[in-house]
Amino acid sequence: MNKSTVPTNTNPSVGRTSLVLLLVIALLNTMGITIIVPIVPFLLLRYLAHSNNLAVTVGWLTAAYGICQLIAAPGLGVLSDRFGRRPILFICLLGSVFGYLILGLGGALWLFFLGRIIDGLTGGNISVLFGYVADITEPKDRGKYFGMLGAAASIGTLIGPVLGGLLAAINYSVPFFAAAGLLLLTLVWGYFFLPESLHKEHRITSIAMSELNPLKQLASAFRVANLRWLLLAWFLYAFPVGMLQTTITVLMKDSLGFNVTQASLVITVLGAVDILVQGVLVGWLLAMLGNIKLGLIAFVLVGISYLLLGSLAFLATPILLLVGITLFAGSGSLVENAVRGLISGMVGRSEQGRVIGATQSLQSLGWVVGPLVGGFVYAAWGHFQAYALASFSTILAIACLWIALPLLQKHQAKEQTSGGEQEAASLSLEEN
Repeated sequence: MNKSTVPTNTNPSVGRTSLVLLLVIALLNTMGITIIVPIVPFLLLRYLAHSNNLAVTVGWLTAAYGICQLIAAPGLGVLSDRFGRRPILFICLLGSVFGYLILGLGGALWLFFLGRIIDGLTGGNISVLFGYVADITEPKDRGKYFGMLGAAASIGTLIGPVLGGLLAAINYSVPFFAAAGLLLLTLVWGYFFLPESLHKEHRITSIAMSELNPLKQLASAFRVANLRWLLLAWFLYAFPVGMLQTTITVLMKDSLGFNVTQASLVITVLGAVDILVQGVLVGWLLAMLGNIKLGLIAFVLVGISYLLLGSLAFLATPILLLVGITLFAGSGSLVENAVRGLISGMVGRSEQGRVIGATQSLQSLGWVVGPLVGGFVYAAWGHFQAYALASFSTILAIACLWIALPLLQKHQAKEQTSGGEQEAASLSLEEN
């Protein structure tokens, strides 16, 4: 892969209009995605001969989406490094529109899989959005702006499930059509008002076909010593999240007898906590603790949240569910911002798309393995065992982040030294 020369004196700047538009796009995009989450398990029951197969079927449906994202995400990241964030973002949004239209038409189980496959192949819009933010921010500020983007997405997570539950009362297909409409609105909004963030002088000049190979992208990222353990920690976090996405609605139905509206309200709690944490607490906590300490503490809380949710198998009470969901939502938001900030800070501007694409691929891999394993363990071994496995995976993620500490601290010290030298040189030039 050839890279163009990047001017060393060029600093990114945050455009207020671009940032607002990114936040709106993240909100509408996530709202379109989450509007269908609580409905899918109940809708799939229409096409299953035995309800005992529900968790496994939801697992395969979620895994199909993850497999397609795993295939497509690295290529989308590299393509955004070559052609810019804007056109790739629009392609992603258009694919999601078609995917949800197919899901809304429904009529057969295979159509559900087709819709998720199409959406998965073009589902790299979140990674492109984070790449956009990386383009227009300084490394030291990215954690804060990643948090703002996450908060906007969380508002969509808050509104989406409630709207989905209400629309499902009309017909189970209506939320899918609403999701397609929201994503189409996002596409139109971005087309007219969102400028390109990656200027031509910062783009790579050519792409080899081998660069679109997701396995090569992952292998290339893992060869970077500074990233290896961080990426592994990211996967070990994504793996149990995939398990939770597959089983949480089924858990509410099985343990507490919840219907689609009740499940929608609980999932809304995830968005409400995300808004509070990412919109209010992330910037303050990052300034006080830094990415490393915040990541370690948040990982511990995520592991505890899984154990609380799994305990519903022994104590079926809504209070335990709400405590577990609240803790997971808050600590998970902190993990994502801290680890994303650490990974992004390890590479230069021209490599942001490639590395963010690799992290998206690892997340997708987690969403492939996690749903399959989670659905199987939930159905074959029991509810608590599935969430105990999720907690164990989080412990392994903590170990990976701990191993990466020396490299992270060395890199931070180097960045601080370099920043001090640049400031001293600037002052010297002003005096002269």
